[in-house]
Amino acid sequence: MAIRQILRAGHPVLEQVAEPVVDPTTDAIARIVGDMIDTLDAAGASGIAAPQIGVSLRLVVYFAPSQRCTARPGDDPLDLTVLVNPQITPVGDARYEDWDGCLSFPGLRGRTTRWERIRLVAWDLDGARSERIVGGAHARTVQHECDHLDGVLYPTRMTAASSLGFVEELTDAGRMTPRISVRAKAHLRGQTALLDRLRRAGVTLV
Repeated sequence: MAIRQILRAGHPVLEQVAEPVVDPTTDAIARIVGDMIDTLDAAGASGIAAPQIGVSLRLVVYFAPSQRCTARPGDDPLDLTVLVNPQITPVGDARYEDWDGCLSFPGLRGRTTRWERIRLVAWDLDGARSERIVGGAHARTVQHECDHLDGVLYPTRMTAASSLGFVEELTDAGRMTPRISVRAKAHLRGQTALLDRLRRAGVTLV
């Protein structure tokens, strides 16, 4: 499909509450997802929301690479997954603080506090509903991307404005460990149902 421009903070689309997807099974939605996958892969990140490519719909594409998962309950690896109209609710009261970054704030990181475990309900491109409980870094990624669907950017979740900094400076100062770049398309292996649905919509992921 196509690598789209990623909107940066300040663009009005990123401040909007995205519209629900009326029918997740249409080819038009599958083609948007194809562009999201291409864009995410090129960016070397693990998650992207449709508003970040200028599409104000409740769509998220993400994966949970094993090297970023923690020992927290529910923090399990997951290959590339599409979330249509996702809904999240906290499980328990536990929260934890960690570094947060965003493709719409290139080169920056800040510390945010998020729920340690969440219940995630969403639909896929075949219209099938799924429900699961995820935790740790996996849950943080989902919460971050779902925030985009409500026009919320991570600096509003920061525990202290003083934690905001550039990755290179924070890494050189020993305040954070550099993250290894990840590739979305490497996490498509075995996602047969998703790949078949994309192919039926004319989406070719090279």
